[in-house]
Formats: sequence, structure tokens, C-alpha cells
Amino acid sequence: MTARVVVATRKSALALAQSRAWMRALEAAHPGLVVEELHVVTTGDRVQDRALSEIGGKGLFIKEIEEALLEGRAHIAVHSIKDVPADLAPGLMLACIPEREDPRDVLVTRSGEKLAELPRGARIGTSSLRRKVQLARGRPDLEILPLRGNVDTRLRKLSEGLVDGIVLARAGLVRLGLAERATEVLEPHVCLPAVGQGALGIEISERDDRVRDLVSALEHTETARRVAAERGVMRAVGGSCQLPVAAYAERDGEQLLLTGFLADPDGSNGRQRSVRAPWPSSAAEAAGVGEALGAELLGA
Repeated sequence: MTARVVVATRKSALALAQSRAWMRALEAAHPGLVVEELHVVTTGDRVQDRALSEIGGKGLFIKEIEEALLEGRAHIAVHSIKDVPADLAPGLMLACIPEREDPRDVLVTRSGEKLAELPRGARIGTSSLRRKVQLARGRPDLEILPLRGNVDTRLRKLSEGLVDGIVLARAGLVRLGLAERATEVLEPHVCLPAVGQGALGIEISERDDRVRDLVSALEHTETARRVAAERGVMRAVGGSCQLPVAAYAERDGEQLLLTGFLADPDGSNGRQRSVRAPWPSSAAEAAGVGEALGAELLGA
């Protein structure tokens, strides 16, 4: 009998691009495996007229996908890990973190001007509190406007002149073959990335040993530990769409360098801290480093 798995994914162009690239890698790792797609519309996809911070709740882009796993309609879910809350639905697990794409944010402007060159009052579109708060720290004279939609929609709104610039994840542009659209790559000291940005999270049922064995072939150990450290920060601060939180882990030789950022829900009291630790021997150890840094940010 031919081995078969069903993979659940959102159906935006970016979600399909990154899911299909991962599925092709899974097929390459297991010749003869049949991989089918299940397209799912999530709450975050349906509600486009409000900022994510106004919708409320966690897991706005994964809840319905997790339901497909729990109901047995899919064996595997492919997520952008930055959309995945600290706590998964009971009975599910993150079984694989593949190698990460570039985690940095980028600025795309109509005029070709970089962040420092934009005139006072320039309008920047983003639905992310994290990006809004960090951009305002460096350029308080800019007007930050809410802007929802997939990558194509936001690029179209930019070209139509609704805003002068938008901030996107570079990973998304790369996966869509649009990397050249970026006007400027925003380094982490300018805009610290979202937790897990650029990485995928492969979610399965805890009881499905067959599928766990299949997806484990695509695990990238360094990425998994970096992401675990970042998610540790998120877990400690109770991260959600209503909280401006960011974290970025790097490997520096045999050390882990982890930087976290946290602000109050209204964007005030922004603070950033960094920590160095020996390179963790496990994802659990990396998560512990992140949780300690998150606790420090909470108390700052």
C-alpha cells in the first residue's frame, strides 16, 4: 500500500508557497510518499477589517487547522511558527522545525526611500503592534496606520498610494520570489523580529508515531533551538497579538545570543534585554534561557 499523508495549510499565496516547498522536501526524503493538500480558512484569514490586536484570542491563524488535525482530516499542519501560540491544542505537538529563512523585517516604500530618509508624516502600514512600537521608537514622526491582508494585498495597497511604505517579513518575500521588492532590510537593532519569524512549525497528533517519524527527517537542530529560545520569551510574557513582544536568537560559536523586546499593550514602556548562554544541548534547555529572559523583561 502506498504511504499517504494529508497536509493542512492556509490557502494564501505565501502559505501555499512555503507549505508546498516543505512538502516537496518531505517527498524527496521519502520516495513514494503521496502528499495531499487540505486548504483551511482560519479566523485570521476571514476577519480582514480589524487589526489582529482588536480581534482577540490566540492562534488566530491556526485554530481551524488544529481542528482538522484533531478530527483526522489531516495528518500534518504547516504553520508559520510566528503564528503559533505558546500552548497548542491538547493532543497536538510541534514535531519538526525545518531550517529557517531570513528572519528580518523589510521596509518597502513607493518612493524608494529608506527608513531614515522618509519625510516627517510619511504613512507606514502595518497590522503588527511589535512593528508599530519599534518603528515609533526610532521615527516617532511617522504615521503608523493599520494595514491587513496577505503580501500581495499589502503590496497593491502600497502601489495604490494608501500608504507610503509597508513593513513585511523578508522570509515571505523570498518564498514568493519577490525579494527584490524590499527597499531596505531592517536589522534586528532597528526592528527586532517576531518570535520564530522566518521559521516553519510542523504540527501533528502526539499519538501519530508514523507521521512523527516521517517529518523528523526535516528537523533542523540549530533552528529548532533558536526558535525554542524565542518561544520561551513569548511563553514567559504571555505573548499574544495584543502584546508587543519580539525575540531573536542567534548562534555565536558555542554560545546562544538571545535578545528580547517587550512593551505594554498600549505601546508604552518599551524595553529590550539581551543574554548570552552556552549553546543549549536541547530545545528544552533553550526554552529555559528564553523563559528567564522573558521573566526579566516582565519585571523591568
